[in-house]
Amino acid sequence: MDKDNVIICRCEDITLKEIHELFNQGYTDFEEIKRITRLGMGPCQANTCGWLVQREIAKYLGVNVDNVKTPNVRPPVMGVKLKAIRDGADDES
Repeated sequence: MDKDNVIICRCEDITLKEIHELFNQGYTDFEEIKRITRLGMGPCQANTCGWLVQREIAKYLGVNVDNVKTPNVRPPVMGVKLKAIRDGADDES
């Protein structure tokens, strides 16, 4: 298996090789990896890649996947209309 061609996070285009390189640098916490790579911060919000990363962390550490801390989820407090964002941007120019 070529780790360069295995995409873990489709939203942010993060490969398995990049994840393993971070492990080798000492990063084994999902939140650390998320902050470094933006993994799980795309449109799917880790619904696709979250489990894959947790599994890779568990394999690397030699622990059960249930012992790997899940990522923090920070959903929006309320919906914001795009028009409000656009109008707000216009006010600041």
